Amino acid sequence: MSIESNRVDWRALWASGDLARFIFISLGILLHATNETMVATVMPAMVGELSGVELVGWSLAIYEIGAIVAGATAGRLVTYVPLRSNMVVAALLYATGAAICAAAPSMPLFLAGRLVEGLGGGALVALAFVSVERLFPRNIWPQLFGIMSAIWGVAAFSGPLLGALIAEFFSWRSAFGLFFFGGGAMALACFAVLRGPAATQRQAAPGTLPRFPVTALGTLAISVVLIALAGIRIEILRSSVLLVLGLAGLGLFFALDARKPRSRLFPSRPFDRRTPVGNGMIMVAAFSVATCSFTVYGPLLLTSLHGISLLTAGYIIAAESIAWSILSIAVANAPPHREKLIIIGGAAMIATGIAGFAYTVPAGSIPLILLCALLQGGGFGMAWPFVTRLIVAGASPAESTIASSAVPTMQRMGYAVGAASCGIVANAAGFAQELSGETARSVAIWLFLAYVPLALLGVAAALRLMAAGHKPAVA
Repeated sequence: MSIESNRVDWRALWASGDLARFIFISLGILLHATNETMVATVMPAMVGELSGVELVGWSLAIYEIGAIVAGATAGRLVTYVPLRSNMVVAALLYATGAAICAAAPSMPLFLAGRLVEGLGGGALVALAFVSVERLFPRNIWPQLFGIMSAIWGVAAFSGPLLGALIAEFFSWRSAFGLFFFGGGAMALACFAVLRGPAATQRQAAPGTLPRFPVTALGTLAISVVLIALAGIRIEILRSSVLLVLGLAGLGLFFALDARKPRSRLFPSRPFDRRTPVGNGMIMVAAFSVATCSFTVYGPLLLTSLHGISLLTAGYIIAAESIAWSILSIAVANAPPHREKLIIIGGAAMIATGIAGFAYTVPAGSIPLILLCALLQGGGFGMAWPFVTRLIVAGASPAESTIASSAVPTMQRMGYAVGAASCGIVANAAGFAQELSGETARSVAIWLFLAYVPLALLGVAAALRLMAAGHKPAVA
């Protein structure tokens, strides 16, 4: 096929209504990603009203659990239930969760709302990708996926700023109220926008797909909850037992996943250090867990320790996402012989940023804190496209599709586990007793130092990834 035949006529696409329909569908990504990143900058105001600082780590962990489960569910349900019905239910779930959060009188009820929000948001994202395949011509898929990536980037840096602005000038509850109306409006609009057989009819008869991995995903959810529970009330025996059970549960999840070749979420031997797939997955997991500290606790620590405004904290969080996007674009066309330098350089930047936060956050130097945020976000942006490519290229041909979808799934798992484990470190360092300047300083040091070994594990995996070459894994 010639290059000319692949060229997209965007005016004709808009005139046909396909582009407008695609933009509408992609609003689900905007709702999910903005909400995911917004919560960090509304957290200081929310904790001041609801208290429950020992549960801060749950705000992201429980949201990611819902998103992981819903993302895996939506891709299968769309075969049994029409796409439009799935979109409506997902949007209503999202709106319901936002309403619960906005009206929550206590932190436990707020977390229940976050779980429901995560279910709705995760489903909206998965359904957006399904919609591209179902509703649009194959020749424009690359362009549409590119737009989706840009929308995600915009949401990643606008979320913290939006949360900070609304909390600063209105209230943190207003931020969730905004998402309630957004979810409700999207549910109503689905009936007008999603038409035609591809959106309103089932695509296959029941029984044509493998069984949904209920046991494996249930094990994953319970494991993350156990890790989070270990950090609520720090007692050596109780916390140790819960942590060990949670980690064992994660191991059981991967064992259960490996036993179901037709419905697995990860390729075979996902942590084999002798293969590109294994080293790539170790790198993704290690850095996803290790970088949660600043995302979850950064604004709370900065406002408690140094009186930094929510808006300034929002700008710093946003800068991390902007650095990710800019450097990802900057290295996108790098020649293959530069891959090694880019991946190792990105890994080193992430590790340096994590270690640097241990000094800069307690010290309160905004320029240095911003530098660490730029290093952490920029390192991700540099390394991630090439790591993902090497993981997919290193997988066996039968598992290349699984490998590509496993990267974002592993990242979400890492965020969930990281957010839960952050709660253990923060509460052990003093937040379980009180939220004060003195305890915040202790928390700020240990919250980042604790993850330096994991960051070094990610760097080691990056080095092995490049040494492993490009030989495909054996299924």
